[in-house]
Amino acid sequence: MKNLIKLGFAALLSLNFITSNAQDKSSNKENSLLWEISGNGLSKPSYITGTFHILCSKDFEIKPKVLKALESSENLVMEINYTDPAEMMSLQKMFKADKKISDQLSPEEAKELNTVLANYGTDLKSIDSSSPQALYALLSTKAIPCPQTEVKLYEMELLQKAMKDKKSIKGLEKVEDQMKSINEAYDLKSIIAQLKMDKEYKILFRQMIEAFKNENVQSLYSLFKDERFMNTQQEKAMLTNRNQNWVKVMPDMMKKESSFFAVGGSHLMGENGIIPLLQAKGYTVKPVSSL
Repeated sequence: MKNLIKLGFAALLSLNFITSNAQDKSSNKENSLLWEISGNGLSKPSYITGTFHILCSKDFEIKPKVLKALESSENLVMEINYTDPAEMMSLQKMFKADKKISDQLSPEEAKELNTVLANYGTDLKSIDSSSPQALYALLSTKAIPCPQTEVKLYEMELLQKAMKDKKSIKGLEKVEDQMKSINEAYDLKSIIAQLKMDKEYKILFRQMIEAFKNENVQSLYSLFKDERFMNTQQEKAMLTNRNQNWVKVMPDMMKKESSFFAVGGSHLMGENGIIPLLQAKGYTVKPVSSL
């Protein structure tokens, strides 16, 4: 379980717990986390669902329609293939630092970070040899409103179901690709700035959970890209570029076999969201209310 939580935290690095006007208005017809992809030469439909990487048990639910879509598909395709040993080795490496955090800060900055880390139950000495990505993962541990023993990992639950049903498991990107995106979006000092907003993260986390539970994909997208937490460059690295890369590899996967794609919910909508990008390629992508 400890390793799964670490994997979940790693996946969580690609999903900021951020918010804006949580009550974004979106049409009911788009109020779905599950979408069917058909047309454009596909012999059978594929599906894409938005996920929320880590949830407390009391908030966790995989909708029956999502499970049915997975059952009807031949592949489970996640952001990263967690069954690939090489990928898992790369994932573990990302927590190791090339140089100490304190060596990258002035004495005053190091002192300030040490004070900030006290709010996370640790100190600079304890995490000094960790990577900035590992430091960033502290946000998730503080934002989640329940003990680790009550944590559920959405992708891991889907993965276990798919493996039990002997589905083929694939990934849309490599760990190295994901880490490159994160590094382009957040340097050490911007991560420290995020850590300083721990109270806001904690308070607003519930709004993201509610948006997810209500299948409000428009709100999830807006929450993710709030300008207080994500500038234009960061949005390009974390959302736009990755979505465009994923949409390049999805057609071949869908053409060969029916695929079930599971990605962070914030990747679905927006001008460069996966759904409009697929539609621009000629696919029919429609929300699924039930199966």
